[in-house]
Amino acid sequence: EPEERVRAMFYHAYEHYLESAFPYDELRPLTCDGQDTWGSFSLTLIDALDTLLILGNVSEFQRVVSVLQEGVDFDIDVNASVFETNIRVVGGLLSAHLLSKKAGVEVEVGWPCSGPLLRMAEEAARKLLPAFQTPTGMPYGTVNLLHGVNPGETPVTCTAGIGTFIVEFATLSHLTGDPVFEDVARKALKALWKNRSDIGLVGNHIDVITAKWVAQDAGIGAGVDSYFEYLVKGAILLQDKELMSMFLEYNKAIKNYTKFDDWYLWVQMYKGTVSMPVFQSLEAYWPGLQSLIGDVDNAMRTFLNYYTVWKQFGGLPEFYNIPQGYTVDKREGYPLRPELIESAMYLYRATRDPTLLELGRDAVESIEKISKVDCGFATIKDLRDHRLDNRMESFFLAETVKYLYLLFDPDNFIHNDGSVFDVVITPYGECVLNAGGYVFNTEAHPIDPAALHCCRKRKEEQWEVEDLMREFYSLKKNKKFTLQRAADHGEGERAKDPEDAPSEKGGEKRNFKKSSHSLLSCPSQSFNSKLAVLGQVFLDNT
Repeated sequence: EPEERVRAMFYHAYEHYLESAFPYDELRPLTCDGQDTWGSFSLTLIDALDTLLILGNVSEFQRVVSVLQEGVDFDIDVNASVFETNIRVVGGLLSAHLLSKKAGVEVEVGWPCSGPLLRMAEEAARKLLPAFQTPTGMPYGTVNLLHGVNPGETPVTCTAGIGTFIVEFATLSHLTGDPVFEDVARKALKALWKNRSDIGLVGNHIDVITAKWVAQDAGIGAGVDSYFEYLVKGAILLQDKELMSMFLEYNKAIKNYTKFDDWYLWVQMYKGTVSMPVFQSLEAYWPGLQSLIGDVDNAMRTFLNYYTVWKQFGGLPEFYNIPQGYTVDKREGYPLRPELIESAMYLYRATRDPTLLELGRDAVESIEKISKVDCGFATIKDLRDHRLDNRMESFFLAETVKYLYLLFDPDNFIHNDGSVFDVVITPYGECVLNAGGYVFNTEAHPIDPAALHCCRKRKEEQWEVEDLMREFYSLKKNKKFTLQRAADHGEGERAKDPEDAPSEKGGEKRNFKKSSHSLLSCPSQSFNSKLAVLGQVFLDNT
């Protein structure tokens, strides 16, 4: 059974990471030890967390959630990639936060609008905000998690490093009620749009201070890829017509200037002349993206081109020279990337074409045959002679294994078509979750779009204190309870006064009203702590 082989693959890699590499970011499979790569936050563990649930392992998911809460600290003197930290750390934590109830974690009363993983995601994202303070609103590529942007930091960032925030940042804004995240992500997207060339293309690297293009190659691969992906996924997640129309404009220019015979080349962004006739393995996400907008026939044709390259090498080389039909010097490696498998998963959902399962089986074969070692799976340094590199990227467990599993498992909860769902009671009314339609961030972390509607701070959606009181007391006639939550937010200290705790006597209602009122109407209080008070007072154990 292919999905059993994929499951075994996951555990072979995951158990060796835990045994030999944790708490480092990544496993070094040839030497059976670990190394920090993108920061120092046990990255592979954060990245693999939602994969555990997709494979059905709730007990390990729960264990890892508590390990991360104890052990991960973002107040560290580390220079981190703004892009990688967002897609792997913020994305991984948000996805795990939204799936934690499904995984049987005891969630806080205010969930999904509060919770430890959400607070961690928000803390990590806040560390990235200084990067966005530029004249253009386009972020620097690197930020120090303790000190912000380093003096002398290069102002040149790749397009993807500017346009790959809207999925995570809009989710954060909707869940926490703080608009700053979505605002900076949108501003960056619009700045790229504003700086496209006359023929409608964007280049590869831009100066975020002057908005001058430094690398003027336009294409769909490395350096640009997830910008286009996030226009589509952001449009779907937020039901945003503007983002979709931006993408469709780009799509026209990409077809006009870069597409030849169902391959995509690199062209000069101002003139449209071909600059590199190469296919990069990262471009293999594109058929999946096309299938998301319903362009299945074109997607399938391009996919089949890419699949021929896979069959030629047993993997996708980082660069492939299209006219010569061979790898490009120094770019013969395959670091177990997910993109072609990701496209196969989307296309299989759309077409059920068995060729797609065949690619999946090929991928399992190749990865097992070429890259499996005693301590995990190693990056393939050269597809021609199968030399290996001492590295296992965290995306192997976050994406490659996940998309393979989802390709072969038609009944996975991720593929839910809306026929089953959960209803959660929040301070703003009922909200539907886990009904399907998940949007994967570019590190394959699924975001439930329905969750974005759970925490809206709209007046008409917010229950009146009076109604709540009535409901609360009918549910809980004789239970004693206290306002224990308010204090650890450093707000609402009065909650600790004994006379504010409701007694069992007839006078309880008035006292209760008095204390809750003072807590809720305090104007200096942040939205989060109000929510904690609301959550804890009114919905404790109901």
